[in-house]
Amino acid sequence: MSETTLPAIAILGAGSMGGAILSGLVQPSVHVDGGIRVTNRTSEKADALAELDGVTSYALEKTPDAQGRALAGAKVVIIGVKPHMVPDLLRDIADDLEPGSIVVSVAAGVTVETFESLLPESVSVIRAMPNTPSHVGKGVTGLAPGTRSSDDDLALARAVFETVGQVVEVPESQIDALSTISGSGPAYVFYLIEELTRAAVDKGFTPEQAATLVNGTFAGATELLMQSDKTPEQLRIAVTSPKGTTEQALNVLQQAGFADTFTRATDAALTRSHELAAGS
Repeated sequence: MSETTLPAIAILGAGSMGGAILSGLVQPSVHVDGGIRVTNRTSEKADALAELDGVTSYALEKTPDAQGRALAGAKVVIIGVKPHMVPDLLRDIADDLEPGSIVVSVAAGVTVETFESLLPESVSVIRAMPNTPSHVGKGVTGLAPGTRSSDDDLALARAVFETVGQVVEVPESQIDALSTISGSGPAYVFYLIEELTRAAVDKGFTPEQAATLVNGTFAGATELLMQSDKTPEQLRIAVTSPKGTTEQALNVLQQAGFADTFTRATDAALTRSHELAAGS
């Protein structure tokens, strides 16, 4: 893996997504000049992260000025708190942000407009939508620039998120739609795995055998797709012999409206994302 050098970074709210990003930043191939500063509400969470090399971790319950300390000298500031907590946090930190810093939001449904309205004009804003496979370096992150961010700002944000996987740059108008695909996508995959595992158990396999059969099949099929120059459709056809068992199974899925189900599911997710952005 090639080496990456990044400027000082602050992560405010190193929970699930913030923690995933942190896992990429502490890899031996990544050098963060000025260090990484993270904040959490409790000492329990903060103490665990303090053990990571190059990380300074603060607990808000013990250090009242933790956010100001984390932000001092930080070029990139990742906002990892829950969406409903974002406005109050931005008001609290507005005066502590370094001029020229880049504030990156991973909060679903909170718009660039909201961020920019609450932060100084000297600060640029970028929206990011990572997903949970970022925890194992296999994430997919959508990045959307704000009205004040430059190409260099976007490139720096991209470098940060490339430490945990792949990055797709989109306009903000597409970031919510992206969240219904890659953001929510792992849940769709896990649900399919759950149901295929249940079907295997129903056919007499032990739970351990079913997990080996199903988990291995999903992992192998995904790796085959990644290493192949063929499309998913071409690979599916290659498995599907005319009038064979796989064709019969696929016929049932097609007759059940499987394809339309994904359209309706992602549409429902997009509607809810818009509701969250509107505060409902």
